[in-house]
Amino acid sequence: MVQYKQPVSVLVVIYTAAGEVLLLERADHPGYWQSVTGSRDDGETLTDTAIREVREETGLDARRLELTDWQSQNIYEIYPHWRYRYAPGITHNTEHVFGLQLPHTIDIQLAPREHLNYQWLAWQDAAEKVFSTSNCAAILELPQRIQT
Repeated sequence: MVQYKQPVSVLVVIYTAAGEVLLLERADHPGYWQSVTGSRDDGETLTDTAIREVREETGLDARRLELTDWQSQNIYEIYPHWRYRYAPGITHNTEHVFGLQLPHTIDIQLAPREHLNYQWLAWQDAAEKVFSTSNCAAILELPQRIQT
């Protein structure tokens, strides 16, 4: 039986108190930079999805850090070249935004099948570098979200 992705996902912006943002370069689209993202699995809460995706993509344990549900959603059209991952007729995804604040930049462990590289950038530079408009919008919220 085909296991389709749910059209419900998380976007987790990982950032420091100094306003540096972690970006990941997609393995399936070199040059495309983004924050942590991923689809919800059956039976998961959105928080569980965020925790799992952060662990899978960075090696970080979000349960031991400051993970915050920003109570923000984005509905967007799924790129046509990625629609095969979803059940027939599914064209839109609902993305739920989370933030994960770290005290400072740290080295992470990439999931090599998902990402080629990572970098820490000032939030203004990170907002310009990401390919997703919703990712850009979330990063632009950081000045109001950073907890000092």
